[in-house]
Amino acid sequence: MTTKNNQQKELKPIEAEGVMTYGELENGLKIFDFQCLEAIEVEEHCAQFKVKRMRDGNVYMTEVPKFKRNKPIFRDDNSSLSLGKDDRYYFCFTLPKQLIDELPAELVRQASAIANKVIRELLTSN
Repeated sequence: MTTKNNQQKELKPIEAEGVMTYGELENGLKIFDFQCLEAIEVEEHCAQFKVKRMRDGNVYMTEVPKFKRNKPIFRDDNSSLSLGKDDRYYFCFTLPKQLIDELPAELVRQASAIANKVIRELLTSN
């Protein structure tokens, strides 16, 4: 775990006795609740986890890394251009389904606008 000033913070395992309740919601999603039966104090933590429940009742949880978005280099109304960590450029275009008639024209207009920005600001500066 990393603190705000980017120093590594050592996490020590904590053992706590408690009761795990397995369940299922009306929409079919599974729920796992753990009720600690000891008086302990831990820091609050909210994150996405991968949960694996074994046949013998054991439960293993692993935190999923946070997804980091690439910052857009250029934006338009419904599109953006960004540079990924893999050194590839990504052009993203979104439009509501109701505007399907406008999609071809908007896609061409916004892609051209971003292409012109690339020519003016990225290619001519090198």
